[in-house]
Amino acid sequence: MSLQVEKLENNMAKLTIEVSAEEFEKAIEGAFQKNKNKISIPGFRKGKAPRKMIEQMYGKGVFYEDAANALIPDAYDKAMDECTEDIVSSPKVDVVQMEAGKPFIFTAEVALKPEVTLGKYKGVKVDKADTEVTDDEVTAEIDKEREKNSRTVEVADRAVKDGDIATIDFEGFVDGVAFEGGKGEDYPLTIGSHTFIPGFEEALIGAEPGKETDVNVTFPEDYQAAELAGKAAVFKCTVKKLQEKQLPELDDDFVSEISEESDTVEQYREEIRKKLADKKEAEAKDAKESAVIDAIIEDAKMDIPEAMLETQQRQMVQDYAQRLQSQGISMEQYMQFTGMTRDRLMEQVKPAALKRIQSRLVLEAVVAAEKMEASQEEFEEEIKTMAESYQMETDKVKELLGENGKKQVLEDICIRKAVEFVVDNAKETKTAAKKTSKKAEAPEEE
Repeated sequence: MSLQVEKLENNMAKLTIEVSAEEFEKAIEGAFQKNKNKISIPGFRKGKAPRKMIEQMYGKGVFYEDAANALIPDAYDKAMDECTEDIVSSPKVDVVQMEAGKPFIFTAEVALKPEVTLGKYKGVKVDKADTEVTDDEVTAEIDKEREKNSRTVEVADRAVKDGDIATIDFEGFVDGVAFEGGKGEDYPLTIGSHTFIPGFEEALIGAEPGKETDVNVTFPEDYQAAELAGKAAVFKCTVKKLQEKQLPELDDDFVSEISEESDTVEQYREEIRKKLADKKEAEAKDAKESAVIDAIIEDAKMDIPEAMLETQQRQMVQDYAQRLQSQGISMEQYMQFTGMTRDRLMEQVKPAALKRIQSRLVLEAVVAAEKMEASQEEFEEEIKTMAESYQMETDKVKELLGENGKKQVLEDICIRKAVEFVVDNAKETKTAAKKTSKKAEAPEEE
């Protein structure tokens, strides 16, 4: 295998990768062996026809595509090992030459890590976050706990209202015709959960149990089912059962049931106040870190290749899909329920993807500027933490990491050091915030 690297504009590069004719021939033979049992040739039993006979009947290039698909990943990985450039995107592959008896040649267009010119990164000024806890916030948090401990009771003497759980049968029609996937029975829908398309749940408010109600909605223009996008629809809905949540009384008995630290309502309010204060302090720390890094990014210069950004977006969408899968929801189901599309999801994560890339790049630049390094002791401590998390022996973790994994761990340690450095060197300035009384009053807008 041979590699040529051509640098392009905007931190892009084109890798030209050449695989020998002998390797290409082996790949073609491998594709033939893999597929021969699927091909029928008159006069031969399946799997017994010679390769030349198959190529004569179906064309000489019948196995080329499978051969190329087998060759490209391995050849690209070898090229990555040989390449001295820092590649930061998935490759855009294009086959240049694919002919028996000749080298197999393809190109891979990739993004290269951009250079970063740091501006100011020491003594960055950021606003100091307000960590005061108000009585209204304490009450709201207690109400959430009461909500968690509420009981659901069935009601039959009134119409649907916001917050109810309505068990419904429904069927959707467009232009008077029922559409696929628009029918459901005994579906428990919490009114106000925004589970269904916009307008559906709101239209059920006021519906009476046992009576059919017409719900008129319009599917979003970018709805994932193209045949329904932008269409007006009527759902025939019947509320079969109606339930509401009843919150427990806030008294000492309730407190003794849910808290291990408090016996009275007053004690519980102080317990909640302390927890909220701790939470606000942690949030303030995160907000300061984010603000400092934002300021450093703002004052730095870097040219992010679009391919690098797209790769990060795809990774974030894939991570989200895996989180959904862990909850038993497929990406297809999620898009069907919400009307979301993959393109919209990609666009939605774009700002966060850009921030993630910019943050990493400026912090790597800080590491280089301050000549930061990770010690062996710090590495061993990190491995120990990983081993405890995965319930594995430290030697096994090191084995699984390999050299590339070890390099990544060392880099991550340095990135954390850079974060601590820029945050510790930042200057907090107090903003002119309005004073909020600790009495039970409506919070003022800032």
